[in-house]
Amino acid sequence: MRYCVYILECADGTLYVGATNDLARRLHAHNSLKSGARYTRTRRPVVVRYAELCRTRRGAMRREYALKKLTRTQKWELCARANPSTG
Repeated sequence: MRYCVYILECADGTLYVGATNDLARRLHAHNSLKSGARYTRTRRPVVVRYAELCRTRRGAMRREYALKKLTRTQKWELCARANPSTG
């Protein structure tokens, strides 16, 4: 099973970092369901700005932790490098 670490941009311009094994399902939850993160429930809609694959759950959790420690500016720079046309 592959895991994914992602950065979402919320409607209020804030960023959210998470990890999942099914990004499409998780994005739907963030935007539509009560099972979405409490943080994103009041900041809908959310849009994926960055995603990267990890081979293991442990690797994804470590990467998520590292991304959460980045500053807002560093997170936006990461998003821009990954998607130069949208950055």
